[in-house]
Amino acid sequence: MHFDMTDLRLFVAVAETNNLTRGAERCHLSPASVSVRIKNIEESLGARLFVRSSQGVTLTAPGQAFVHHARIVLAQLEHLRNDVQEYGRGIKGHLRLVASITAIAEYLPAALGSYLASHPDVSIDLKERPSPEVVRAVCDGKADLGIVAGPVRTESLEVKPYKSDRLVLVVPNGHALAGTHAVRFRDTLDFDYVCLPEGTGLYAFLMQQLTALDRTIKMRVQIGSFEACCRMIEEHVGIGIIPLSAASRLSRQMAVCVVDLADDWAVRQLSLCARNFDLLPAFARELVDVLVADSGTPS
Repeated sequence: MHFDMTDLRLFVAVAETNNLTRGAERCHLSPASVSVRIKNIEESLGARLFVRSSQGVTLTAPGQAFVHHARIVLAQLEHLRNDVQEYGRGIKGHLRLVASITAIAEYLPAALGSYLASHPDVSIDLKERPSPEVVRAVCDGKADLGIVAGPVRTESLEVKPYKSDRLVLVVPNGHALAGTHAVRFRDTLDFDYVCLPEGTGLYAFLMQQLTALDRTIKMRVQIGSFEACCRMIEEHVGIGIIPLSAASRLSRQMAVCVVDLADDWAVRQLSLCARNFDLLPAFARELVDVLVADSGTPS
């Protein structure tokens, strides 16, 4: 096979734009040059990668496989470049971790603090993403490790159990639901709600439940952290749904009550995922060991 990194970049650009000309513009090449390069790739592989039409280009099944692996190669190349730059600054390892907001807000600070204290030559790039995007980032090689929450397809990734948590309803003291032992989500939807912003995993998860119920939510405020949500709830702006781990901690500091949700989906498993745990660099495997030990489950 005879193609280089420029070929991979332009192929991804054309695939993402579904257009040879726009892909060429993104890579600062002429459309004719891009067309020739793609033809050479197809001849080298012996497979048709795009279907061309007057509306643009569409990936074939082999083309979808090629673009998936091209993204992984390009991401790994960027990772390599970043790692080498980190070595120049005295950092000996760089780890990309993508996780759900529950993991980042409630579980990772202590574990990462302990790990980084014993690994002063390692840096971590930590990003919050909804669970399906976590899976996609790990599959595409844009992240080394991921932590997902709840039932989510992990494709071909390897998975280890991490933490178990459940979602609960938080209401202000004196609310009509305060003191209720358990309530179904559908029975809370006549009240105003305080929620996390769009783009967070918990928001997306609750929207899925609303779709299943064919209901809407009376959104009063969207705000960016569990603590801020509870502050708003304390001020009787609305009610909200957050993980029990956060609710238990915050209810001791604020005038709010925690009510169990009776829905089965309220109990969620958090899981670690990677393309292959054994092929991670040693410093990344050591972080996995720290997280598995923190989860209380055997490795």
